[in-house]
Parts: sequence; C-alpha cells; structure tokens
Amino acid sequence: MRTIETLSSPRASFGTRRVRRWLADLCRRGVEARLAKLCRGQLIVHDEVRGVESAFGGSEPGLRVILRVHDASFYVALATGGSLGASEAYMDGAWTTDDLPGVVRLFLQNRDVLDGIEGGLVRVTAPLQRLLHKLRRNSKSGSKRNIAAHYDLGDDLFALFLDESMTYSSAYFGDPEQVPSSDLPNRSLEEAQRAKIDRLCRKLELGDGDHLVEIGTGWGALALRAADRYGCRVTTTTISQKQAATARGRVRAAGLEGRVAVETTDYRELAGSYDKLVSVEMVEAVGHQFLPEFFGRCAALLRPRGLMALQAITIADQHYARALRDVDFIKKYVFPGSFIPSVTALVQAATAGSDLRLVDLEDLGVHYAETLRRWRARFLANAQQVLALGYDQRFLRLWDFYLAYCEGGFEERFLSVVQMVFAKPDARARGKIVALHAARGGAAEQSATA
Repeated sequence: MRTIETLSSPRASFGTRRVRRWLADLCRRGVEARLAKLCRGQLIVHDEVRGVESAFGGSEPGLRVILRVHDASFYVALATGGSLGASEAYMDGAWTTDDLPGVVRLFLQNRDVLDGIEGGLVRVTAPLQRLLHKLRRNSKSGSKRNIAAHYDLGDDLFALFLDESMTYSSAYFGDPEQVPSSDLPNRSLEEAQRAKIDRLCRKLELGDGDHLVEIGTGWGALALRAADRYGCRVTTTTISQKQAATARGRVRAAGLEGRVAVETTDYRELAGSYDKLVSVEMVEAVGHQFLPEFFGRCAALLRPRGLMALQAITIADQHYARALRDVDFIKKYVFPGSFIPSVTALVQAATAGSDLRLVDLEDLGVHYAETLRRWRARFLANAQQVLALGYDQRFLRLWDFYLAYCEGGFEERFLSVVQMVFAKPDARARGKIVALHAARGGAAEQSATA
C-alpha cells in the first residue's frame, strides 16, 4: 500500500516550515532593500524572530520610529501586499510600534520608498483587489450594504470614542491661519464639534425662515443644532436604519419633532424644494462615477437662491487618479465602496452635473489630525469596553490602525478636509461668509459674491 504524506505528517510539516522560512527570508531581503532607500527620518526595526536590530534612513532630519517584528509573516505580507499587506499583518499581530501614526507619516515623507513597496509582487494581487472593490460600487442597493457594513456596527461602539453629540466628522478647534498645528486651542472635543457645526450653519446663513435638507444624518447632531439654535426646519436623510432610529429618538428627546424630520431615503430619491442643503463627509460614500449625479440631485433640491455647504475629505489632486485605482486598507476593511475625492474632482463634477457654482472654500485639514488623535486616545482607553461588546483583539487592532492611518495622512497633509459652499445662480447674500473670513484675515481674497 502506498502512503500519501499529508501536511500533518512530520516530514511534510518540516518541509512546509522550511519553505516558509525560505520565503520569509527572501521577502525580508527584498523589504530591507527597499527600506535602505529611506532618507528622511529613521526607522528602527527590532526583529524579535531573529534577534536582530536594523536601522534604516537617517540621512535627513525627521521622525524616528521603532517597529517590532513579532512574526516573519510580516515580511511576506509587506512584500506581496504592500501597505495593505502591512495593515493586515498589524491586524494579525505580526508587528507593533509605539508610534503607529509616526510609521504612516514616515512613509508618506518618503514617497519614493512607499511607491517602491507598492510595486513588484504587489502588482500581481492588485487586479483582484480592484475587482472586489468594483463589486462594491455605490448603486442604490450597494450603498445600503456599504453603509451598513460600517455604521451599523452598533451605537455602543461609536459612543466609546465619539463626543456626546455622536458627531463622526472633523471637528473645528480654532483658526488654522492663526494657530500652529502643534498648539491647537485647548478646546474640548464636544466644543470643537459644535464649533464645526456652527461654522457650517453660519456659512449657509441659516435662519428661522429656512428649510434645510441634510444628506447624511449621522446620529442627528447637525440637524438638532440647526433646528434648535438657528430656528430652521430640517429634513435629514440617512440610509443607515440604525442611525435613523437613534436620530429619531434624539429628536423626540429634544422636543423637536415638529422641526426635524428624519428620513431613510437615498439621496437619488429625495423630493421637495429647500432653501439650504448641507452634507458632511457623506460624499466619500457616493462613488466617483456618481459625483455629477450627486451634485445634480443637490441642485434640483434647492430653490433658485439656494446655498449648499459640503464638508469633504480630500486628497491632493496629484494623487487622485492613482488613489482611484488602488485599493487601500480603508476601502477594503473600513469603508467598502468609498473613495476620496480631490477638490478639482468635486468642482468638475458640480460643473458637469449641475448649475451650482463654488463661492467659498476653506481647508481645515489640521483639525482632522487633532480630531483623530482624540478619537484614537478615547478608543484605546476604552479597549476593554470594546472587547466587552463582543469584538475581538483583531478588531481592536483593525480600528487602532484605521484611526492612526488616517491621523498620519492628515498630519502630513496627504489628506485634508474642506468646507465648500456652492450657490445656485440667483443666490446673492454672502455677508456672513465674508465676515467669517474677515475674522481670520482673509477677507480681501475671499470676498467674491455669488
């Protein structure tokens, strides 16, 4: 009788381990060759598997970060999966660091090295990742699945790191023209989120005669404040059933049922005529191919003198085309179906799909880095509560990486966040926007009227 060796047999296991060691060594040498090209800053790698410490970079001043390799699979993941592979290895516990945002920043400061890591074997797996991402396109049914995958994780989870208003977008801590990023005002996260909402409401010149439509309710913070403080009526919509239920409960608790209506309608199916429109960090879930349609629908909802305020996460124009092609950690694990637009892409889509004109733009990227720092600190401080909700250690590391990954991107200005105001052709009143910019010394170049 002939015996067939299985992977569980001693000889097969030994051979498999030998192949794994050979592959890990091969990948390690390739990774180290790439890291040897680091110039700005320094990366110290403690390889606990081999008991070896290596230093890369240091020829130019910059960050000094330490990375600890706990399992040789880290090298295989990085060599075959690039930055996406590195994130997956972090989720699996193959490596750790005391400064996760610093690791992200170091590689963004050395873009040539990062681009090199994303080449080679990574190109073999990239087409499959792109195909999977395309299957998550934001059609009406696809949008519901994609939104549910993130926002329906549970209110209890988000409450562990968001402020009391449950606002899940960049806060506003002060004036970026006057305050360096290293010395942001000592404003609480709750105060900074209210300041962000107030800034948008003032740019829209909201008043008690206005009917505001909001695309992307979140948990209702903006709708509640707009109705309560500025006296307007609000119709707000989300396609997350769980968020809608929470928002309706908060509206009832605030006694604003006569002023705020919460709908679960896709933006493509919204009806009615409104004075003002606002959308905060929802456009990233629209999908680049649907951007003109999104702006066309927004314009159709506005009366002839209407204004639209949009807060959007953006990527530099120079990196937009590549970011559309690539599938990174965020697209695969955090926001399926998402994309990050550039300012130019947003303006071109508004021009192609609507009669809206851009009349104001303010960059607030430094505030998102600070917001993410505070969210991540809260999340890690409440790690045990996250586990108590039924999530595991891999989920903890996934969200740790997500928040740190984004923080590093905003800190290096690879990503930013902007507030944009668009106007219908007959809109005229721009006094409050001019006043906002005058307060920060920008009136001369920002005082164009619609």
